[in-house]
Amino acid sequence: MDLTGEERIPARREAVWAALNDPDILCKCIPGCQSLESTGENQMAAVSKLKIGPVSATFKGTVTLSNIVAPESYTITGEGSGGIAGFAKGGADVKLTEDGDHTVLTYSVNAKIGGKLAMLGSRLIDSSSKKLAEKFFRKLKKAVTNQAITDDEEDEG
Repeated sequence: MDLTGEERIPARREAVWAALNDPDILCKCIPGCQSLESTGENQMAAVSKLKIGPVSATFKGTVTLSNIVAPESYTITGEGSGGIAGFAKGGADVKLTEDGDHTVLTYSVNAKIGGKLAMLGSRLIDSSSKKLAEKFFRKLKKAVTNQAITDDEEDEG
């Protein structure tokens, strides 16, 4: 699965960069994230509970940041297992560009899934992935503009 996009965030690049590197903020923004803890330089352990179509699972895995060019870009890679539901692994190249008082965040995601998740079909996976990305960016925008992040919507695809 490949997903690319661009988000315009009403904040300076440094604020967006700081949020993208803060495990507490990321955990609040990532749909279904139950915990995200730093385990070393540029590495984190993650636990996330997701429901995609009829498949619901808790994924445990690792997240690594590489190719870091602060405050412009990085590559984020992750790998997680959801037991019988399957596995997910992939990465995203993230780039931040200043545009006045705003930041344009562009991303390119490549992910692979296996197990029950892989049997759901690419259309359901793609639409669920887009919904999850929209939720993440909606919450990230709130975080960098100092608005309260709430769980007023279900974190399901």
